[in-house]
Amino acid sequence: MATTQNYIEYVCEQIKGIGLIRYRKMFGEYLVYINEKPILIICDNTSYVKKLDCIEQWMKDKPEGYPYKGAKAHYILDIDDANFSKMILAEVEKVTEVPKKKEKKADKTS
Repeated sequence: MATTQNYIEYVCEQIKGIGLIRYRKMFGEYLVYINEKPILIICDNTSYVKKLDCIEQWMKDKPEGYPYKGAKAHYILDIDDANFSKMILAEVEKVTEVPKKKEKKADKTS
């Protein structure tokens, strides 16, 4: 089951106010960016956050899951709890870097 448009919009509404939020559809699922940093993976209407030391104290007893085949285990974030979600995502945003832009490969057809 792919993530629905309603769910991704709900996620963004729940975390509104913690920074510039945008999402990008990738392979039928979504990646949520906060301040241009990839913070949250949304798959099958479930919100996943990377297991990081900075949030372990709050998330260690929370459920874990795999957002896609071959992925490492992630914490499953209860997005319905907006205040808790904002706190967790703000902590993750602090330690996440903005991805470097990849240079396009030169065309070698000469």
